[in-house]
Amino acid sequence: MVYTKQFFGETKDKEPVHLYRLENSNGASVEFTDYGCRIRSICVPDKTGVLRDVCLGYSTIAGYEADCANLGAAIGRHANRIGKAAFSLNGKTYFLEKNDGQNHLHGGRRGFAFRVWNETQQEHKIIFSRMFPDGEDGYPGNLHMKITYEWSDKNVLSITYEAISDQDTVYNVTNHAYFNLEGQGSCSVLNHQLQIFASAITENDSESIPTGKILPVDGTPFDFRSTKEIGRDIEKENTQLLFGMGYDHNFILEGKGFRKAAILTAPSSGIQMTCFTDQPGLQLYTANYLKDCKGKYGDIFSPRNSVCLETQHFPNAVNCPSFPSVVLKANKAFVTKTCYAFRTI
Repeated sequence: MVYTKQFFGETKDKEPVHLYRLENSNGASVEFTDYGCRIRSICVPDKTGVLRDVCLGYSTIAGYEADCANLGAAIGRHANRIGKAAFSLNGKTYFLEKNDGQNHLHGGRRGFAFRVWNETQQEHKIIFSRMFPDGEDGYPGNLHMKITYEWSDKNVLSITYEAISDQDTVYNVTNHAYFNLEGQGSCSVLNHQLQIFASAITENDSESIPTGKILPVDGTPFDFRSTKEIGRDIEKENTQLLFGMGYDHNFILEGKGFRKAAILTAPSSGIQMTCFTDQPGLQLYTANYLKDCKGKYGDIFSPRNSVCLETQHFPNAVNCPSFPSVVLKANKAFVTKTCYAFRTI
């Protein structure tokens, strides 16, 4: 495994940012920045052997600082949405930043994604760490975070998240990589084929906040239990699709433990990505709000030109008692793992 590190630029606050790269024995590679632990690129071979970059990213640190879509970023302390930007814990109400209408999204305007992390390297692993102090972004507890990216000779990207807090807190973590298995950020993903191992979703209200109700996917546009094109049902008349302007929903994954969650395939490139996780949910997001962003190859990112498969606990779980808990108890370590495995078909 070849590891390289280079200077990527400075933030507006004059913090140095670096770009890290792992290249395996087959020439396939991944790149990361210590700014938000972001995945900047994933270059894997297509069915003809040509390497294609299947992960959207920016060419400069300025692009990431101006980013409104969290491209490739680690997301926390609480991924996805918290309704009314507030939650109660141990008899106290905490008020968070309202950065999505009246709601809280992805940990706030800075969260995990817009801060510089510390980095260490071990063979085929890159490890980012940071301590998030009590009260930062409105959350209780000093939270110690470690995120390990591992790249294998079999073109498997593994992400391990480790967290511990000195107080009870709310915690939900994911990565917000945008994928296009054609390798072009300006090419539609509606012809990508997708299978999700889930028989239900969490119902959203008109602001994309889960209500606590569970909806079966059977007979709806959300039925991806058998492989189908992402675009096949995306324009159908459906209240949930209308609320999200497309797919922007949490799927309740079947089974427990580390298991297969979804399979994404681009028939023309022959690249297939399988997602594995131990998390209970997966957010399918068809980049419905991604507009006029210029990527690292000059591509203009637009709605539905990429897709996110975000492994997670359920959105708004802190306000929905029936959902799996997102309360991280004091001094109790939490570890979760997600893998994206690439191959050709």
